[in-house]
Amino acid sequence: MAKKGKKPTPLPSHAVSAERAERLYRLLQILGTGPQSRASVTRRLRLDVRGFYRDLKLLRAAGIAVPLRNRRYTLEESVAAATSRLPFPDPHLTFGEAMQLARGRTLAHRKLKEQIAFIVE
Repeated sequence: MAKKGKKPTPLPSHAVSAERAERLYRLLQILGTGPQSRASVTRRLRLDVRGFYRDLKLLRAAGIAVPLRNRRYTLEESVAAATSRLPFPDPHLTFGEAMQLARGRTLAHRKLKEQIAFIVE
């Protein structure tokens, strides 16, 4: 597991529900088609302005650049690259399932191992 005293990679401070994850994914799909006005995005997502700005803030906190240029929001990278950084909803795993998924050598496996080690130490 992890070494004593080593801090685990922190969990994202922006945990999301499955519904919000779906909306964020759809938002990236919309922005991936080209620059969009706020009105267009909110209409297509059936979202109020306050909700739009909350989602925009969350995207930016996840490191996804969505600047406003000429009154239109633009995705500065590919949809695939941005999607890879979206927060993932809680998968409701048991501890045993999480330990099983932590077996492996990838960065994702290591992150999960660190979280498990934080719990058990």
